[in-house]
Amino acid sequence: MSLAPMLLMETHPRLMTPWHALSHCIKDDGICFEKINGREIWNFVFENLEFNKLFDDAMACTASVGMNTILSEYKHGFDSMESLVDVGGGTSSGLAEIEKYYPHIKGINFHLPHAAATAPIYDGITHVGGDMFHAIPNVDSIFMKWILHDWSDENSVKILKNYRKAIPKETEKVIIVGIVLQPDGDGIFDDTGFVFDLLTLAHSGGGREKTELEWKKLLEGAGFPRYNLIKILALPSIIEAYPK
Repeated sequence: MSLAPMLLMETHPRLMTPWHALSHCIKDDGICFEKINGREIWNFVFENLEFNKLFDDAMACTASVGMNTILSEYKHGFDSMESLVDVGGGTSSGLAEIEKYYPHIKGINFHLPHAAATAPIYDGITHVGGDMFHAIPNVDSIFMKWILHDWSDENSVKILKNYRKAIPKETEKVIIVGIVLQPDGDGIFDDTGFVFDLLTLAHSGGGREKTELEWKKLLEGAGFPRYNLIKILALPSIIEAYPK
């Protein structure tokens, strides 16, 4: 069972057929989570402390597992950088894993103010509150994991343009960890990618998983004409995006 119906059943216990509810929301051109819970998911997270902790714990758990694969297969990807901002890093568990391997990096966990204020203390990591739609701290490189699939292409370009402003040197990069679907749908993880599509459809509306060609179009529109796709033995891939 995907996270989408689990959350729908968790937040609305009397709803016994979450997929049925999802189909109705799609037909009505609405966001299922918002229709059922009376507010969009991020506001719900901020206003509900119990749900917020559940959400943060889930993200920390997946970060711990996923970062081991990323760090073992992304050889030397973090070697040359002196500073790195993890955008939407939550409790900074993912960034903390990077710091274990690369303690020379000055790490910045950039999240909304309420999350940054309560994030745990880690050596080498500074928590900074802010909004990725407005500005990102200037650093050597930017890391983001499971972020852009929550947003429409238009909003994703806005976010990426702020990333472009935050890395002043042309040799610096944005490291994106996300799903890259095969155009024919025959990728080993594409069935799971389809479930994630349903997840974003249920939660945020407008967000989606993308093929390499769709990622390329998105990056070019935000000022990143050059990229490097690195496939790893995991659901997501790594995309290095460069300003030139």
